[in-house]
Amino acid sequence: MKKIYTFLFAIVLIQGAFAQDSLQIAKKQKTPIGGRPNIPSDLKLEFGFNQLNNRAEDLGINFFASRTFNVYYQYPISIFGDASGFTMDIGIGVGTDKYAFKDNQTLYNNPALGPESSILQDITEVLGDDINIKKNVVAANYFDIPLDFVYHFNKTNYTKGFAVSVGGKFGYLYESHTKVKYENSDNLKRQIKDSQNYGFEKFRYGISVKAGSPGFYAWSYFGLNKVFQKGMGPNGTEATQINFGIAVNVF
Repeated sequence: MKKIYTFLFAIVLIQGAFAQDSLQIAKKQKTPIGGRPNIPSDLKLEFGFNQLNNRAEDLGINFFASRTFNVYYQYPISIFGDASGFTMDIGIGVGTDKYAFKDNQTLYNNPALGPESSILQDITEVLGDDINIKKNVVAANYFDIPLDFVYHFNKTNYTKGFAVSVGGKFGYLYESHTKVKYENSDNLKRQIKDSQNYGFEKFRYGISVKAGSPGFYAWSYFGLNKVFQKGMGPNGTEATQINFGIAVNVF
């Protein structure tokens, strides 16, 4: 959490520097829409769900508990001319993807494969049968570089009207962990957080598609690489990642 706060503080500093530039895109004076500040850039908050594609049946995912949250700062650059309707939005950000495995299972290190590996195991086999599991998630946290090619249907004012984009992002895994909350037989609440790699790939890349208004849009992300290193993930999975959800532009 401290890393995220530091990152957001850096965004504020960067925003101050960008606001002084007199780029062409800034000439299309942004008018406040729904209370959005008049700033030629976007701080995007993306909320959604995180799923594994091409996974084995024994790698069950709890849909509603497997969520994703991204915070991206992107700056639009006009391409093909000021009134072409096209911008290239490049930025930086952080993304958090959570996996909630079914049947009270989570990831543990696979001693047969080494430290950067994982197996899917029942929590009660590790912590005992006399516990009541309240929460069980695996989190993967990334530094991301998003890049979107956006077409604005309103070519005279990019801050109004409908827009669609196709692009992608490149990410680096900076931290991953499991978190288990439970009550023991004495009704005492306990929490265990174990940070390690679990066989996750260090880098990710994929395609993103977005559509909506300047202040609100729907989005999706399709990972092109495997989530886990070859042969190092649970059950030897070669699953890829799919994210989708809704988002808001803070400014």
